[in-house]
Amino acid sequence: MRVVLAEDLYLLRDGLIRLLEAHGFEIVAAVESGPELRRALVEHRPDVSVVDVRLPPTYTDEGLQAALYARRELPGLPILVLSQHVEQLYARELLADGAGGVGYLLKDRVLGADQFIDAVRRVAAGGTAMDPEVIAKLLTTKAANEPLGRLTPREREVLELMAQGRSNAAIGQRLFLSESAVGKHTASIFAKLDLTPSDDDNRRVLAVLAYLNQAS
Repeated sequence: MRVVLAEDLYLLRDGLIRLLEAHGFEIVAAVESGPELRRALVEHRPDVSVVDVRLPPTYTDEGLQAALYARRELPGLPILVLSQHVEQLYARELLADGAGGVGYLLKDRVLGADQFIDAVRRVAAGGTAMDPEVIAKLLTTKAANEPLGRLTPREREVLELMAQGRSNAAIGQRLFLSESAVGKHTASIFAKLDLTPSDDDNRRVLAVLAYLNQAS
C-alpha cells in the first residue's frame, strides 16, 4: 500500500516512516512542507496519505489546505490527518466532502502502533478514523444550533462514537447499552438531524459530518 507522508519534524517523520514500513506500507514520498505535499499527492496518487496540519512555510494550516486541494483534484483520495491541533473550519470541510476515506487523529492521543496502523488501513479502505475529541470539538461549536441543540447527552455520546465509524454493536459495548437501545438512539439522532439512516457506517458518519459542515 503506497503512502505519502507529510511531517515537518525530522524525528517524528523518520519514526513514522519506520513504523509504516514495518507494517508493509511503501512510502512513495515523505515531505515537510505544504507545497511539497500538494505536488506529491497529485503526482503519486497514493493509497493513503498521513498529513500534519501545520507545515512550512506558514505553520498554520498548510497540510489541510494541501489535502483539500488534492481531494478536489482527486475526489476520494484517502487522507488521514495526524496533528496536535483541531483546525475546525478546514477539518469540517475535509471530513464532510462526501467522498469517504478521511480521518483525523490527535498525536498525543495515539496510544499505540496498532491503533495508528488500524486507522491508516481503515482510511485507505475508504472508511473513517476519528478521534472522539475532534468530534467533540466540532459538536461543541455547533451545540447552540438547531437541530443539534435538541440532541440529548446520551445521543451526543452515540453520535461521537458513530462518527468514529463504529457499528451499533460496538457503540453498545462502549456505552454498556444493548444494540437495540443504540438503534433507537441512532434513529432519534437521524430524525432530529433530518438525515436518512443507513446500514453503512461510513455513510452515516459522512452524513453527520456533512450536516455539521452545512451548519457552519
